[in-house]
Amino acid sequence: MTSNKERFKELLGKIGSGENTSKSLTREESSEALRLILEGSASPIQIGAFMIAHRIRRPEPQELAGMIDTYKELGPKLTSKQNQITPISFGMPFDGRTKISPIYPLTTLLLLSAGKPVILQGGKRMPIKYGVTSEELFSSIGLSLKGLSRDELQAGFENHGLAMVYQPDHFPLADTLINYRDELGKRPPLASMELIWTAHQGDHLIISGFVHPPTEERAWKSLQILGENHIILVKGLEGSIDLPTSRTCITKHIKNNDNKRVILHPRDYSLFEKDVIWTNLQDWKKDALLALDNKGPLKTSLLWNAGTYFWFSGITKSIRDGLIEAERIITSGLAKKTLRNLISWRQSLSQEKLSEQKYI
Repeated sequence: MTSNKERFKELLGKIGSGENTSKSLTREESSEALRLILEGSASPIQIGAFMIAHRIRRPEPQELAGMIDTYKELGPKLTSKQNQITPISFGMPFDGRTKISPIYPLTTLLLLSAGKPVILQGGKRMPIKYGVTSEELFSSIGLSLKGLSRDELQAGFENHGLAMVYQPDHFPLADTLINYRDELGKRPPLASMELIWTAHQGDHLIISGFVHPPTEERAWKSLQILGENHIILVKGLEGSIDLPTSRTCITKHIKNNDNKRVILHPRDYSLFEKDVIWTNLQDWKKDALLALDNKGPLKTSLLWNAGTYFWFSGITKSIRDGLIEAERIITSGLAKKTLRNLISWRQSLSQEKLSEQKYI
């Protein structure tokens, strides 16, 4: 343990020695540093110092790639079954949403209804925003996605196309670092890494949200180092993958090392509208269920997001075709059927566990 602390001290000294003398870590060193943190080999003082020093100088692409190497090694692993359609892995801030009503849970249901597997990642409410989480949003419309084992997570992904990697259940080592976020009062470098990490092994489309241009550049360079060859970066609402209806949508598409900027205008599709302000979970539930009936204040946002993501992911050949397909899935009741099927699957797992406990 002493040697590990001394080794971590060397890594900390490299990035925290001052404006003129600090140096970036290599990919291998960054991976080693995060492994020492997660495995408890570094002291709390060292971890706090590392997070602050790294935040001040900002992690470089190879450092983010090294962190993801460690997450891939120590964290949960999802795989697609043979002949399963290439999934989308959505990357969003783990500390949730507080300003604009999220639409991505409903977009996810429409993607699943169109046969596209989806992976989401997150945890319970955490610093610094303590915003509403993916698990809370899905749970409010009847689908609880926490309390699953890793095997159940994998089976749900294979059989229903949906995986919600819930950090407290599936990556408890990473969950131990939440207190540092709270005490530091700032997002650590881990927050940048979480936006682009995926637990999925194999071919996938990574779609990640960003706010600031430097974040965007670091993200795609990091993913290229990792060998990811299909990436879409979105300047979404609150750093998420939700496309706004109130302004131009800025996206960057990278495939096989070819990257291009794609600017989308909701006005061009008669979908320009104010984004819906977040109030509380009860209001969101009501609006979400209305949107699945093609009604209510979230209707326009759902059509815009689902239609665009149908195009992004290759389900349709154009956004206009995507909008038509999204409306068809909603009006036919297919999206609500998908939700009911997922709820039934989840309830069946809970009943099985109750039966097992009864006979223990």
